[in-house]
Amino acid sequence: MTIRSARPDDAHFIAQTILSAQRGHRPRGWFDVALGWPEAECREFIARIAVARAVSMWHVSQFLVAEIDARPAAALCALPAAGTGPAAWHAVEEVAAEAGLAALELEAIRRRGTYTRACWVQGGEGDWMIEHVATDPAYGGRGLVQALIAHALEKGREAGFARATVSFLIGNTPAERAYAKAGFAFAGEKRDPAFEAIIGAPGFRMFARTM
Repeated sequence: MTIRSARPDDAHFIAQTILSAQRGHRPRGWFDVALGWPEAECREFIARIAVARAVSMWHVSQFLVAEIDARPAAALCALPAAGTGPAAWHAVEEVAAEAGLAALELEAIRRRGTYTRACWVQGGEGDWMIEHVATDPAYGGRGLVQALIAHALEKGREAGFARATVSFLIGNTPAERAYAKAGFAFAGEKRDPAFEAIIGAPGFRMFARTM
């Protein structure tokens, strides 16, 4: 196993990682709902966001990749929590403009994506945030997530952060176990009936740990 920083040529692997992580144990995640497109089109749009000029939590520069036999097998992003929301939307706007989406369609994406607002929970502006953690099912059970988290925490410590957070869908038991194993503990959650009606999970839970 090798841990490395993601590269532009990882864009499609990162796109699949984002889709898988957002879905968790449910069939749809944020991009599925907000875009409302077939999976292949969603994945292509995210891959373009991953290499956009606007750097967001979906950008390849924010990801670490675990390789097995020189093949990407798992990934996560790790970055300062401050300003992640606005940066993410700037990336969506950039790629939407390049794709020629009409202003009305972009507004529809924004509107559909607001379903998470009532229950999204993440660390404070001074925290180091770990997100979009996923493993290719073909490489499960090899400790890739634990290795990636260890590298992500070291990266945060080197940047001067004192606390790390990670958020996931309530009911995603494998994710909860993995983060607990990495030293994270419950730090809060938010629930919303409207969110549950769309996704099938009550809301989001956040774990945190000192660096």
